[in-house]
Amino acid sequence: QVQLVESGGGSVQTGGSLRLSCAASGNTFSFYCMGWFRQVPGKEREGVAAIHTGGTDAGRTMYGDSVKGRFTISRDSAKNTLYLLMNSLKPEDTAMYYCAADTTNWPCNGWPNSGTDFQYMGQGTQVTVSS
Repeated sequence: QVQLVESGGGSVQTGGSLRLSCAASGNTFSFYCMGWFRQVPGKEREGVAAIHTGGTDAGRTMYGDSVKGRFTISRDSAKNTLYLLMNSLKPEDTAMYYCAADTTNWPCNGWPNSGTDFQYMGQGTQVTVSS
């Protein structure tokens, strides 16, 4: 059974940085696409970043327009961990952040998306940015 557990969230001031981690357990070697999403109560879930983790596109990254140039997604396959480095944080980045994974490339090929196409998703970690 695949399990994704996010960590690293917290409170930070505007302009600060945080690094989120997503530890994957179970049959992780078959992941071809992983991503980060965020959601604010009352709003739709938003795609933050995604990365191809298998196939000929392995390593290719995609970002949501609102975070391009500020966030960086990466993966340490040896540690089965996905990361999201968030710099120059803004109050509008405040949200619950979720990690997601899929055993196909389809969600990455269909980027941007809201994460509903991913097979697996974690429980989330809260990020709060104060002005």
